[in-house]
Amino acid sequence: MPRQDGSGHVVAPARTQVTVAHSATGFRAGTPNQHESRPALSIVKLYIADYVFAHGSAADKADATRMLQVSDDNIASRLYAKYPQSISTTANAYGLNDTHDPGFWGNSTTSTADSVTYLEAKKRQDPGSPVLAALASASPVAADGMRQDYGTAVLPGVIGTKWGWSDDRTSFTASASFGADFSVAAQTNGPAAQLTGDVVDAFRPSAPSPAPAPTPSIPGIPGLPDLQLPDLPALPALPEMPPMPALPALPFP
Repeated sequence: MPRQDGSGHVVAPARTQVTVAHSATGFRAGTPNQHESRPALSIVKLYIADYVFAHGSAADKADATRMLQVSDDNIASRLYAKYPQSISTTANAYGLNDTHDPGFWGNSTTSTADSVTYLEAKKRQDPGSPVLAALASASPVAADGMRQDYGTAVLPGVIGTKWGWSDDRTSFTASASFGADFSVAAQTNGPAAQLTGDVVDAFRPSAPSPAPAPTPSIPGIPGLPDLQLPDLPALPALPEMPPMPALPALPFP
């Protein structure tokens, strides 16, 4: 479970978005900015691949798997050019209201709330989805040499992850992961190490409340003898009083 403030929001710096959902109960929580439409980076490749797996040729589907596993930008550009409606169609199908496509996949935006909504829907509707299979078999190193081992991927129980990063690798980073009973996504305005740190901090166990301090015992005062009171003798029984004589009647005139 994430750390939450008094309003139920996940606790994280404003630079970072976090959303988490528990599959079995439907519990969801996120940072106050979880619906902010931010640069989608390579997270948007999920939405391109979803369309290709539904409508593409066998060769395109194989490319979509490879695109997800190694986050290949060249494959993404080719598939998007062939299926320019892929992002918007997927967004409409899954109700991803924070996801927008301005006409080139690299400029699209999304939110951690949308990423979690999408992953939860795939798990529920199509648990054998090739999208999920590709995330579960992602390469440790991307096509451009970026290591794929940060962000939400470090959380216990994660099965598969899609990562994203800006071209300079430091301005923006993101990740979206799923486990057997949860989905979680995070994005930060900063490098991968910052994202990982914010995610770990958001999910670290809360410190237990300190136990009340024991009441100190009052030490004895040195030099004072113990006071031992002698036993008092029992009081003798009081003698019985003789009965009172009857009073004579008073005469009245």
